Amino acid sequence: MKITRLLTLTLVLVLVSQVTFSQKIRIKVTGQKDTTVHLIKYFGKGLYYADTAQMKNGEVVFNGAKQKPGILGLLLPGQQYFEFIYNNEEIWLETTGSNGSEYTKNLVIKKSEENKVFIPYVNFITEKKTAAGKMGEERAAFKSGDKEYKELGEKMDLINKDVLTYQRNLMSTNSNLLVSKIVKMSIDVEIPDAPKDYTGKITDSNFQFNYFREHYWDNVDLLDERLANNPIFHNKLEYYFSKNMMIQHWDTVIYHAFKFCDRLNPKSRTFEYCVGWITQTFGKSQQMGMDKVYYHMLDRYYCSKNAEGKHPSFWVDESKYEELCKDLDVKMGICIGEVAPKLILKDTSDTKWVNLHELKAEYTILYFWDPECGHCKTITPKLAKLYKEKLKARNVEVYSVGKAIGKDFEAWKKFIRENKLDFLNVAVTDKLYQIAKEKPESLVPVYPGEQGKPTTLESLNYQATYDIYSTPKVFVLDKDKKIIAKSLSMSQIEDLLDNLQNKKDAPKIMEQDAKEDAQMQKKE
Repeated sequence: MKITRLLTLTLVLVLVSQVTFSQKIRIKVTGQKDTTVHLIKYFGKGLYYADTAQMKNGEVVFNGAKQKPGILGLLLPGQQYFEFIYNNEEIWLETTGSNGSEYTKNLVIKKSEENKVFIPYVNFITEKKTAAGKMGEERAAFKSGDKEYKELGEKMDLINKDVLTYQRNLMSTNSNLLVSKIVKMSIDVEIPDAPKDYTGKITDSNFQFNYFREHYWDNVDLLDERLANNPIFHNKLEYYFSKNMMIQHWDTVIYHAFKFCDRLNPKSRTFEYCVGWITQTFGKSQQMGMDKVYYHMLDRYYCSKNAEGKHPSFWVDESKYEELCKDLDVKMGICIGEVAPKLILKDTSDTKWVNLHELKAEYTILYFWDPECGHCKTITPKLAKLYKEKLKARNVEVYSVGKAIGKDFEAWKKFIRENKLDFLNVAVTDKLYQIAKEKPESLVPVYPGEQGKPTTLESLNYQATYDIYSTPKVFVLDKDKKIIAKSLSMSQIEDLLDNLQNKKDAPKIMEQDAKEDAQMQKKE
């Protein structure tokens, strides 16, 4: 019995050794000095270190068993590198040269079924792309009606047909290889002609565009996570979410982001890359309103829980979620397109309640500020000027919420007087604050639906309700009190309202201030 177990263990060790050996990545670069080199890998478009080893006599060996299938590369001194495919097979490559393109052109594949197909394909594409590029430069010297322009265009079309023929032949004869899927991924789907009526007139002018978008991913096996480990996948993803494929409106992007990500295997690297890229890309967007995409991606794929009781974003450390998901419901509630949360606060008389949602205005500027804030001292008088000289007469109201607790109460009223802030000025006044601390039930409903209370808890806690942690902060609301813009400078507000109210030619009161524009964006 002991002998049998020993033999079994020995056999297992031999098999493990063979598997490890069979995934060896051996590369020789003729003429390369002894040095440290790196194996690099793609995750989307990003290049990362995958392994490090010493090259001796121009040769280096890496353990492929440690790598995930996809496109890898060898990084040499001087930031020169060349790429190849790894797909859980032994690789033996040899080359020579002085730069990346020469290394690829001169690659000899001693062993690797994938690279016997991939490297010739790369060299073929490089050759054809170079030829087409030169023809394009030549054609630029002629006009579209010139004979030479037409002839060069026809030659370029022939090159494109040659490339497509090569690609199709490669895929048909190597369907079992990863390279076949990578090549297929780089080919756009064929778009049928738009439907026509009996007279030959096209009945749906958007048919081809909609077809292309609907079938955009047909040539990509989204369930094969190996495809996420190369830049072609990233390029397709980036193009899909660009203005070329969809209107850059937050709700449109959210719709397509959810539809796309929900198709993916939620435990795959493809899911990790796509969810992460979409979230980060639109989270960093400078386009007003795109923060809505960011917050909704967080809500759906990070801060929720799946059937296993875990966050879908398996790649994020558990310690990060508290900060990542903090006040997410608040932030989602003040995105563009949402109805502004209720505000019922007292004016400077400290007796009259003013309800934001009861204002009868075509547009409302909701403005949060602090009388002791340096930036507020500059911006607020500008708002007063804009309101007095232009907006008031056009049925645009300003609902200005100041900081007025303790010593700030008198400072608030003083600033209003001295700067002639003629719009609505409200606040959680010092007196109101004290009552809220001692007898909150006298101000806000104790139970849902209770009547007769002057304000709401959300109003008294407006800083949390509107995520006000720095001032000034600006929202523009429509007549239904929906948020249509935020974090704008005074000149941007003027431009926006001039456009919305068909007053584009109206003389400008506010001079554009790039510094102010940038400061307001930082408040977001």
